[in-house]
Amino acid sequence: MGNDLDGKIAVVTGGCRGIGKAIAEKLAYMDAQVFALDFKIPDENEVFISDDKIKAKVSCIQVDVTIDESVNSAFNEVLKISGRIDILVNNAGITRDNLIMRLSEKDWDAVLDTNLKGAFLCSKTAIKTMMAQRSGRIINIGSVVGSIGNAGQANYSASKAGLIGLTKSFAKELGSRNILVNLVAPGYVLTPMTDKLNEEQKQAYLNNIPLRRAATPEDIANVVGFFSSDDSAYVTGQIIHVDGGLAM
Repeated sequence: MGNDLDGKIAVVTGGCRGIGKAIAEKLAYMDAQVFALDFKIPDENEVFISDDKIKAKVSCIQVDVTIDESVNSAFNEVLKISGRIDILVNNAGITRDNLIMRLSEKDWDAVLDTNLKGAFLCSKTAIKTMMAQRSGRIINIGSVVGSIGNAGQANYSASKAGLIGLTKSFAKELGSRNILVNLVAPGYVLTPMTDKLNEEQKQAYLNNIPLRRAATPEDIANVVGFFSSDDSAYVTGQIIHVDGGLAM
């Protein structure tokens, strides 16, 4: 794909760590100017991007995706600097796992607010600019559990299943304005979030993955790169599972 995104402006929520950081780096390698929005951004003494070739192409902006005013402020900052938004990756997400009988209303709301409402608020804000441009890409980061569910993750699974409906509805509504909306659904990925799983849980995942390995954040970022590029110019409303065959 090379410098397929030269001159494009990309916004990646949850872009300062894990999968989001890998996505930010991938889009920067493809020559996009990337704004990594996150609840907690690196401090000025922290080396965020180590590769000098792309370091200047990635900027960090603080945001709380659950609050409309915070989202508007962050996106206005992007527009003030860049003047446009070509790609939005809704990656921000959290987990608050528990069995149904122990799952609190607070933890249900926190996960749905961040993972689903956050994607809605960010998309709604970006769409205003994309509609005026008559072009844009929205890529939602879902999860295999949005399709197959998972014990102890009713809130997380529901939020990711909701993203599938959001993706397809947005794709139908925005297609006439040349705004493409797709979803990448990772399986078991090696990130700080999944590192919290115990060894038994990790092995259970691996036993059910035909490729017998976990994904890397770069595996997910590569598919986001495809959805961001001209190679996917006639693709919208689609779900790609990047899960090593887990959801088959």
